[in-house]
Amino acid sequence: MSIEFADLNDLAQNEKRRKVLINTSRLHAWFHYYPNPGDKDDMHCHNQDQTFYVIDGECTMHFPDGSKKALNPNMTAMITGGSFYQLENTGTGPMVMMGNRSGSVEDTQTIDYQTRKPIEPRVRSRG
Repeated sequence: MSIEFADLNDLAQNEKRRKVLINTSRLHAWFHYYPNPGDKDDMHCHNQDQTFYVIDGECTMHFPDGSKKALNPNMTAMITGGSFYQLENTGTGPMVMMGNRSGSVEDTQTIDYQTRKPIEPRVRSRG
């Protein structure tokens, strides 16, 4: 295993898309970029524990019971596998986050809230 470094501000300026940063059998990490206010995912969960760290912008996490939590830069969400949520860019510019999840990308299942069935491929809706 090598050691790699990433400048997340540089990724935000140049990549402007989701990018996997590391993928091993024990962990994978990625860079999230939602360019426009209102960009959001569908309500879903994963079969693995995960964290999100907000680098720039505002991310609002919505939950099935109608509650929500706004996350600003330097805030982290820690999510147990099987917990349903929806991410939305509720800021005034791009939303930039880093996420990591236990296990490999290949072992990850994304479960749709409505059908309770795996979603493939992962598709983001535009708000």
